[in-house]
Amino acid sequence: MTVTVSVDVVLPCLNEARALPWVLSRIPAGWRALVVDNGSTDGSADVARALGATVVSESRRGFGAACHAGLLASEADVVCFCDCDASLDPGLLTGFVSAVAAGESDLVLGRRRPRGRGSWPAHARAGNLVLARLLRRRTGLKLRDLGPMRAARRTELLGLELTDRRSGYPLQMVVRAADAGWRIREVDVPYLPRTGKSKVTGTWRGTWQAVRDMSRVLAERAGTHHTPAGGVR
Repeated sequence: MTVTVSVDVVLPCLNEARALPWVLSRIPAGWRALVVDNGSTDGSADVARALGATVVSESRRGFGAACHAGLLASEADVVCFCDCDASLDPGLLTGFVSAVAAGESDLVLGRRRPRGRGSWPAHARAGNLVLARLLRRRTGLKLRDLGPMRAARRTELLGLELTDRRSGYPLQMVVRAADAGWRIREVDVPYLPRTGKSKVTGTWRGTWQAVRDMSRVLAERAGTHHTPAGGVR
């Protein structure tokens, strides 16, 4: 039996005017695209509006700040997150949403599988590997990636009471979900060369700043927040 749910896709955006047309064209019919403009100077917000997306403005810089602003602005049953740089195809989120809607998983994550030269620089991949190992030590989860593509129920996500507003936001979501006993699934997704330069992992400095942000998240003690396990029905 097919379960019908409403879906919002949160797309944190900082100067992604070139990538937006392709990204928004891949949003499944009937879903709402929430483009969170995080201080763009290239007209990204205007491009997004012209293409039919809902634009949310977030003046506080930071990946987590943009993601959380989108979550707070969402109204759908299920909220998805996806990068806005054309490295990930939001059309692939249909399978994520189906698993959440059917109650098979509480949080579905995309494991990035590089396609094309330069899609995942060595320093970014190394940082991700370190964090995946630290996450396993902290939670027991055997995840192989901590990528940004994911889907979960909106009310349950809000219940996680996420506080990180920098690069640690995606990891904090996973850590708190694991602490709450959520069923977490990882699904392979193609990872394409992005349009433009990465704001986070485009350099060694950016990558290790992200690792530092996420290391602070891993230092959280379990039980410091309260979210019912198995919240998805």
